[in-house]
Amino acid sequence: MRLPGWVLFCKLAPGFHSASWRQKHACSLSQAAANMAEEAKKLAAYAAVDNHVQNNQVVGVGSGSTIVYAVDRLAERVRQEKLNIVCVPTSFQARQLILQHGLTLSDLDRHPELDVAIDGADEVDADLTLIKGGGKDSKALGQQWKKGVPIEVIPMAYVPVSRTIAKCFGGEANLRMAVSKAGPVVTDNSNFILDWKFEHAQNWKEVNTAIKMIPGVVDTGLFVGMAERAYFGMEDGSVQVRDPLLN
Repeated sequence: MRLPGWVLFCKLAPGFHSASWRQKHACSLSQAAANMAEEAKKLAAYAAVDNHVQNNQVVGVGSGSTIVYAVDRLAERVRQEKLNIVCVPTSFQARQLILQHGLTLSDLDRHPELDVAIDGADEVDADLTLIKGGGKDSKALGQQWKKGVPIEVIPMAYVPVSRTIAKCFGGEANLRMAVSKAGPVVTDNSNFILDWKFEHAQNWKEVNTAIKMIPGVVDTGLFVGMAERAYFGMEDGSVQVRDPLLN
């Protein structure tokens, strides 16, 4: 099943040559850039919901900062248009958002087939291969997003998995450490995350399959051949749409 999705992208404000001007206005520029980024997220999220959600659908709800706006818009449309929508979350965050907005919550046991899924991405290439949640527009993965491909692994296997990935595909796969607490980041399923910083372009379909076959790997943050459409919220208030290249 191919699932429509969205990503977002916000261009940064142009730089200035005057160092004193930059220092004086650093706070206001930073706030302006943050406001533009948030507006871009909202634009992309609203466009995805408006263009792909219809009555009597089962909707997959992703996670991340942008999904907040998508659920806001989804709840608004359900109230205004009296839509019959069932929501299936991908994470605890998504589940809480669905409940907070009074939307109908379900799961894959009761609704194993989705009509549409909406999620964010860190980077998307020309083929709509994407790295999953910040919204970078690239011709090839790795041009914009520098944090790598997230790979979920069971805790006892993170060292051998990291070494296997580096040996077979190059680059390095590092354990993601938490910011607000000591130790590594722990997923909803009590697993660890490796961030694989690859060195060059790959055949992503083959690499994704090969990594998933490594003992100890739960899943990857690569989405290959799944997204049907990507939405980029631009700082000028427009929303750009990308469909996959025709082979």
